[in-house]
Amino acid sequence: MLLIMAVPGAGLLTRLHLCAQRRTRVQRLIVRLLSCPGTVAEDLRRDEQPSGIVETGFEDKIPRKRFSEMQNERREQAQRTVLIHCPEKISENKFLKYLSQHGPINNHFFYESFGLYAVVEFCRKESVGSLQNGTHTPNMAMETAIPFRSRFLSLKLKNQTSEQSCIQSSNQLPPSNRKLFELICYAESIDDQLNTLLKEFQLTEENTKLRYLTCSLIEDIAAAYFPDCVVRPFGSSVNTFGKLGCDLDMFLDLDETRNLSTRKTSGNFLMEFQVKNVPSERIATQKILSVIGECLDHFGPGCVGVQKILNARCPLVRFSHQASGFQCDLTTNNKIALTSSELLYIYGALDSRVRALVFGIRCWARAHSLTSSIPGAWITNFSLTMMVIFFLQRRSPPILPTLDSLKTLADAQDKCIIEGNNCTFVRDLNRIKPSGNTETLELLLKEFFEYFGNFAFNKNSINIRQGKEQNKPDSSPLYIQNPFETSLNISKNVSQSQLQKFVDLAQESAWILQQEDTHRPSVSSNQPWGLAAILLPSVPNRGSLTKKKRKRSANERVKNLLESLKSNRTANFTETNEKRTISTQT
Repeated sequence: MLLIMAVPGAGLLTRLHLCAQRRTRVQRLIVRLLSCPGTVAEDLRRDEQPSGIVETGFEDKIPRKRFSEMQNERREQAQRTVLIHCPEKISENKFLKYLSQHGPINNHFFYESFGLYAVVEFCRKESVGSLQNGTHTPNMAMETAIPFRSRFLSLKLKNQTSEQSCIQSSNQLPPSNRKLFELICYAESIDDQLNTLLKEFQLTEENTKLRYLTCSLIEDIAAAYFPDCVVRPFGSSVNTFGKLGCDLDMFLDLDETRNLSTRKTSGNFLMEFQVKNVPSERIATQKILSVIGECLDHFGPGCVGVQKILNARCPLVRFSHQASGFQCDLTTNNKIALTSSELLYIYGALDSRVRALVFGIRCWARAHSLTSSIPGAWITNFSLTMMVIFFLQRRSPPILPTLDSLKTLADAQDKCIIEGNNCTFVRDLNRIKPSGNTETLELLLKEFFEYFGNFAFNKNSINIRQGKEQNKPDSSPLYIQNPFETSLNISKNVSQSQLQKFVDLAQESAWILQQEDTHRPSVSSNQPWGLAAILLPSVPNRGSLTKKKRKRSANERVKNLLESLKSNRTANFTETNEKRTISTQT
């Protein structure tokens, strides 16, 4: 018999083991360079349909959803969903049959995270309430449970059986470096390599559902104070550029609560809520997040490591949601970030080459430590994405439109002013004219490196609003204009040394890809090529580094010559002095 209980916490996501180890034909060089475990056989790649030359994203002619429509549908879906911690040995059929007592199930999947978890989506929201009404708070022998009615539940078996579990789990983590290299080395073209990379790293449908469910669970907690609030994911979780394992950024939207307090008159009467007043919106944000942070820490099942970072430019609460494995950042006064997510969502949907190129450039930057999860002087993924968009705007004909051109297509419904910043652009994807550019991903990848390997960073800035190079307004090594807060530089943190490292590696990668135009190895040679070749650690005799080596060698020769002359001069001086001493003695 099955018993469901509320659970206060769960474990972090762990990697699922591969069902079987297969032989690998990848050259030993790659195995030595990359120590991550896991292999994949050639037949896994052949099962995938080859991508070939990518489509522009307009061939299917199917109307695409607006960002707001997508978010609302996902949120409604999450409200009909529960997260259940399951025992290791369980029958999937019996599990689903038990839950079906509360209503029909629309979808479900399992994943592992120091245990087995199930995400179950009912067809009706009422089914969730029915399940909760049949759930009780666990009895603790030595501790006391806080009675919080969450949609995060725990399933227990009253009668323990030796029934073997045959449940297939959904992977929530990106592939290992070793598996990735095998896949891209067996690809048929660089276009195929980039599309394979995208397919392996992009957020899966299950992972996306888990992200919206996590936001919905946090919304349940915040709703205790703000019943009409909405917790929305933003950033990489929704802009189509997020990879498996990325953080979950959440925005506590109180607009619905504020809209209820708009003036409503009835005859000669005006009714208002009694509220507490504070000097500024920032202080209000800090107080709201401080209270929500306390609730997450004390009452939120699975929320651990809560940090209230309230004095940052954008105050936030940071915590780990153990069951999903997501590192979460919750803000409540960051509408421009949500609008930026919508803009990237549109750019990513306009042309399928955009996402493939962004994922390839980000992977390349990560392989060479140009980006880091630790804050510092490194280039961020957001800056790299802006650089790719700018580059695609500069193509002839352009692959992506400028932000200003998207603004001209906007109608009255698209008008958006946030904190005095004009964030207006067209939201309907079907109103944007498709690009006539048919360049391959291989050409775009090579020319991206050539373009930025020779970009005049010392005097020019990057601006996707106008899609053209402009003079830098200050002396920052890298200046990328914020698309909406136009007075801000999103890459202000980047140091000169990190920018120079980016330029050197871009020149080197362009040189490698250029050489392969005439000397591409065959698949049977087991040699890393194309994207795989530029992901390998730098070799000092390539590209622009060759010039540095020659310059260094020349400097060493000059230095040795000067030391030789100095040595001869010292020897001559000593010999002369000895002769003078002998002469004096005589």
